[in-house]
Amino acid sequence: MNIAHLIKMANQIGAFFSTMPDRQEATKDLAMHIKRFWEPRMRRALLQYVEQDGGAQLSEIVLEAVRTHGVELQVCDA
Repeated sequence: MNIAHLIKMANQIGAFFSTMPDRQEATKDLAMHIKRFWEPRMRRALLQYVEQDGGAQLSEIVLEAVRTHGVELQVCDA
């Protein structure tokens, strides 16, 4: 999984949601967008990047969304 590509995509999504006036709603909607449209291995890689590397290359809103709603982004391996 190319983490640089995932970071770029996440930041593009974040740019869209950052225009919402309600920051709390924006971070939740951003996380739900990633949950709905990213396949499990992409979400796993993003969560791992934030957990292990701190997510320094992510925009502020993306990092906030992942930290706040990370549980909802987790992948359940059944």
